[in-house]
Amino acid sequence: MKEVYIKIKGRVQGVGFRRWAEREAHKLGSLSGWVRNAEDGSVEILMRGEADTVEAMVMACYKGPLLARVDNISFMPSVTKFFLPPIEDGVFERI
Repeated sequence: MKEVYIKIKGRVQGVGFRRWAEREAHKLGSLSGWVRNAEDGSVEILMRGEADTVEAMVMACYKGPLLARVDNISFMPSVTKFFLPPIEDGVFERI
């Protein structure tokens, strides 16, 4: 199992990125986690699953939905997990 917390910057709010991420996670299957808009205009995703599935989701996020423009994806330190909403096994949702 692999767990990553990423921050996606660019034109990612107001373009359906969270809805797209939720659909993409369900399409890939066996991913748990959440996606949310951050106050700084970025989108954050915390996800857990098989390494190949997590890596496929990260790669998909570099493109995002049709109207998005992804400028940068940062991998955030796991220390911040303490302050993040928990992951519910078997669920990937927008929060």
